[in-house]
Amino acid sequence: MHLELDADSKQRLERAREIGRTEVRPIGLEADRLGRPIPVDDSYFARCLERGEGRTRWRPAGTPKRSGRRRRSTVTTLLIAEELSYWDRGVGVANPGPGLPEGNVIAQGTEEQKEKYLSAFIKPDRPRWASFAMTEPGAGSDAAAIRTTARKDGDSWILNGAKCFIGNASRADWILVQATTDPERGRAAQRAFFVEQGTAGLGPFKIEPKMGLKAYESTSFPLQDCRIPAENLLGGEKKRERPEGFKGAMRTFNAQRPVIAANAVGIGRSALDETLRFAREHGLIKQARVRDRIEHMTRKLRMARLICLRAGWLADQERPNVVEASMCKYVAAAVAQEATALGMEVLGAVAGRGDHIVEKLYRDVKAMDIVEGTGQIQRMIIARKLVELPR
Repeated sequence: MHLELDADSKQRLERAREIGRTEVRPIGLEADRLGRPIPVDDSYFARCLERGEGRTRWRPAGTPKRSGRRRRSTVTTLLIAEELSYWDRGVGVANPGPGLPEGNVIAQGTEEQKEKYLSAFIKPDRPRWASFAMTEPGAGSDAAAIRTTARKDGDSWILNGAKCFIGNASRADWILVQATTDPERGRAAQRAFFVEQGTAGLGPFKIEPKMGLKAYESTSFPLQDCRIPAENLLGGEKKRERPEGFKGAMRTFNAQRPVIAANAVGIGRSALDETLRFAREHGLIKQARVRDRIEHMTRKLRMARLICLRAGWLADQERPNVVEASMCKYVAAAVAQEATALGMEVLGAVAGRGDHIVEKLYRDVKAMDIVEGTGQIQRMIIARKLVELPR
């Protein structure tokens, strides 16, 4: 396994580190202190656009490729995701851009849909967001159990249901909503639909309070007789005979799991560094108990990081990595939770005051076990794959 970075990747990583230190960490701490997401009109988002962030990788057919520009490797992507989460994972999710649904739209959308929904992200005139809505009050880890329905009515689809804990939904230009045409058929009947902001029957939106990752919004909202045009079905009507709604959603999650693992490693690394700084400042290094906690955190985080990078390396080699993707997501989330807990133990009474960054990281990291499939779901995926159980 070769993990050496080229000069361009090293430069990108250094740039991410500098942005994290000077911008991401301060605004993340402010959002946590105020207990609310970063406002849409905050100047931080405008600076994101100035840096070239918040854009789509899609380009219309016939667009000439820029010479000398190479595709970023998966390993580089994971290292940058790790670095930004080291400074604040919630800010990373809050950043503008086409976000989670972009991959599905590029892979499954019609050319007309890509043009309509992604072209505004090529050179955005303002901070823009898109959102992906899968989770429901009764369907989280079991994504096949969603109950939001889609009923065909002439030249329209009518959506009814409720979604919860959806990132950036209230500020999104459009939301890719996962729904079912027949709840009794489970995953086979799932489809994805573009629902544009302002559509009648969409909302109202409620931004849920969270114990951590407060920089971005986690939104709940209903869909009540929400009528959308037939052409808003992802992939178009011609794909109804061979639906890929559920498989497309799962591909999105599979691609994101190593990224979430990298996020967890970044949070764990941050907790380790802050714990070590606290221990040195307060003369705790001479204590065998404290040294043991530092050693434990370091060893486990290096292990998790290597598993994560292997999943990325396999992706770069275009080799199957389903087991590694689920394995790194489970291991990294568990290790990062353990690292922040050990950090809290070293801090002692200071940890309970609620004003130390390790305490914030302790609250932030729990979501890493939940998003993109819980740890229990990852173990199920790994076990089924290892014993070659049919899908």
